[in-house]
Amino acid sequence: MNKIAKKREQKNYLENKGKRPQTNRNLKEYQVTKRVELLTFLLETLKGVSRNNVKSILSHHCVSIHGAPVTQFNYILYPGDTVIISKTPFKTQKEGKFSLEILYEDDEFIAVNKPHGLLSVSSDKEKTRTAYKLVLDYLIKKDKHNHLFVVHRIDRETSGVLMFCKNEKIRDIMQEKWNEIVAKRGYFAIVDGQVKDKEGIVKSWLKMNKENLMYVAKDRKNAQFCVTHYKVLKQSMTHTLLDVNIDSGRKNQIRVQLGSIGHHVVGDDKYGDPTDPINRLGLHAYSLVFTHPINGKTYKFETKMPKGFLSIF
Repeated sequence: MNKIAKKREQKNYLENKGKRPQTNRNLKEYQVTKRVELLTFLLETLKGVSRNNVKSILSHHCVSIHGAPVTQFNYILYPGDTVIISKTPFKTQKEGKFSLEILYEDDEFIAVNKPHGLLSVSSDKEKTRTAYKLVLDYLIKKDKHNHLFVVHRIDRETSGVLMFCKNEKIRDIMQEKWNEIVAKRGYFAIVDGQVKDKEGIVKSWLKMNKENLMYVAKDRKNAQFCVTHYKVLKQSMTHTLLDVNIDSGRKNQIRVQLGSIGHHVVGDDKYGDPTDPINRLGLHAYSLVFTHPINGKTYKFETKMPKGFLSIF
C-alpha cells in the first residue's frame, strides 16, 4: 500500500470510527429481468412472505432500487434494476435538501456535478452512498413514480458532470450508440512532472488484470483500444494541469494512459505512486456534449474547475 492509500485509509477510519459499516446491514439483492410492478416482484421473489408483510416492509423504507428507498407498491421496475431489501430502514433524503448541484434537468435527462469520493452507482461494498440514490430520492419526492436510468459513470474519486436518463427507451438507445452521439468528454487533470509536449495524443490497448486494474497491453487479444487527447494549460516546476478529451470511455482510461507516458494523475492510489498535493485525485469531468439520438438536439453540460486545482500553480 502506497503513502496516499495509507493516508486515506486512516482518514476513512477516523471518519467512520464507531459507525456500523454499511456492509453489515444484512442486505439482500435481487436482479430485475422484466418490466413489473414492485409489489408483484416482491411477492414473486419473497416466497412464503404474506402480502401484508411485504407491504409492511415497503412502508418501513426497507426496500430500495439501487440503494434509493421506494415505498409505493405500484412502482415500475425495469430490466437491469437491482432491488435491495434491508432488515433496517434505508435513510431517505430530508425534505428540501439536496446535496448535489443540478446542472440541467428536463423530462428526459438530469445532469449533476458529482463530488469526488462519491460513487456514481452502488458497488459490492457500498449500496446507499451514491449519486444515483441522491438523484432518485430527489426525483421521487417530486413524483413517486419517477425512475432513473444509468447511462455512464465516472470514477468514485473523480468529480464532475454525471448524467442520467429518466426513461428506459432513451437509456437503451444512448448506451447502444454512446460513442457515436457523444461529441466531447472533457476533463481537467493534474499530473506529476512537466509534460514536454504542449499538445499530444495517447493511443494504446488496455486490458484488466486479476486485481481489476487496467494496464497497457502489448497483446491486443481481448484488449480495448483507447485514445486520449491532452493539452497543457498550466505548469509549475513539479506539476502540469491538462485539458483532456477522450474518444473512448474505458475504465480508468485517463489515469492509465497518462501514467503510461510518465505523468501519473496526482493523488492516484491505484496506479503508480504520484504526489498528493490537493488531497484528492486530480481529475475532474468538466464537460459532456452529446447529440440527442432521436431529435438531433445538442446538449452541453459543463462545470467549473474545482478551486483546489489551481492552488498549486
